Amino acid sequence: MYEKNKDSSKVELLAPAKNFMAIKASGPFSNAIYFGINNFNMRMNADNFPIESLPKIAEMCHNPKDPSFKKRKAYLTTNIVIYEDEIAELEEVIQASKDAGIDAVIVHDIAAIQLAKKIGIPFHISTQCNVSNSESAKFYEELGAERIILARECSLKQIKKITKKMKKAQIEAFIHGAMCSSISGRCYLSQTLSGSQKQSANRGKCTQPCRREWKLIAPDSHEFIYDGQRIFNSRDLCMINYIPELIQSGIKSFKIEGRMRHPHYVETVSRVYREAIDSYYNGEFEKKLKKEKWITQLKRVYNRGFTTGFYFQQATIKDSQLNSPANVSHFRYIEMGRILTYHPTGVAKIELFNGTLKIGDKLIVMSTDGNYETYFNQKIKDIRVNGKDVEFTGRATKEKPIIITISVDHPVNGKKIDAIYKFTDETYSKPKKGGKKRKTSYKLS
Repeated sequence: MYEKNKDSSKVELLAPAKNFMAIKASGPFSNAIYFGINNFNMRMNADNFPIESLPKIAEMCHNPKDPSFKKRKAYLTTNIVIYEDEIAELEEVIQASKDAGIDAVIVHDIAAIQLAKKIGIPFHISTQCNVSNSESAKFYEELGAERIILARECSLKQIKKITKKMKKAQIEAFIHGAMCSSISGRCYLSQTLSGSQKQSANRGKCTQPCRREWKLIAPDSHEFIYDGQRIFNSRDLCMINYIPELIQSGIKSFKIEGRMRHPHYVETVSRVYREAIDSYYNGEFEKKLKKEKWITQLKRVYNRGFTTGFYFQQATIKDSQLNSPANVSHFRYIEMGRILTYHPTGVAKIELFNGTLKIGDKLIVMSTDGNYETYFNQKIKDIRVNGKDVEFTGRATKEKPIIITISVDHPVNGKKIDAIYKFTDETYSKPKKGGKKRKTSYKLS
């Protein structure tokens, strides 16, 4: 059994954020968030934030309104390859980050490092730099980096050796989320196949050809070695069962990948890893690992199947997801209706247009627009239809919606800006005997 850790300096849990809802989603669980501005980050297809949002992001993290939220740090990603005509704009972004109170910038290009030093904002070295040994880490440490995000190809044994040789800089490592089949994500396959830098992974615009089916043919016999399989399609990293080993390796920040993921994904993964980390420091990890079924909870949200990556051994074909290019979870987000109006007494008027609701149902309430920040879980406590209390509603459709009112625990936006969702596997269809699929309870919107 793992002993209670006596180190007062606990590991940081770092959560991704593609919009304001995702920032709120990890509020009670993460110690820090990382996000991207419209340009200069490795997830250009995510929602991302305009530069004008920087003060609000810092305020949400440093001075949360919700008492259940932690005070958190905010890190801006600027980790793409920078070209000459972009330097002035990058300097503007980094300067605006410092002025807004952003805690650090995550950098890859030497130009970004130089600008961060010039402006005087802390900087972290991106995994894109492929730091795989202590000499490389010390080089960036001497440049002034406060943190090094190691290459994903490092083993746990290698990480332990690197952390012991660092003087000031902290070590950060990914613990959960999507994996790239190329070295530290520095892939040129998307750019090569598209014939354009506009589709380059190193510019944040990867088209993910590694997720597709490929045929590998032996040149001598012309026989198929792989016939239409996703041999480059990595499973997702998941280290939930190895939190003690990770903490004891000297890693100071646990990073969750997912700046293109749903806020509920961010909430679920952050919550599960928070529980695991806290249970380690409380000396209860093994007990909680069996009881809480963390891996089951993680399998419900988006995943391609799980792997431990390179932490314990070199990746093999078993670490690839050959059967599916994307999500293998049976759970989906079903939009049930839109909020029409909200009364300050805590009552929301809703246009229900998809399926039925009953008292006790669990909903996700969130905005349909990333510029808004509504996000919370709501258990239905009451339902009113035509002014009468009911236990459940009739079946609503887009052609025949039902207007209902329910009590909500937090303020919401009307005018159909906010919506209610169910997170359920009831829509999942699987073949029965005879090849027929079962009927579904809801229609996907």
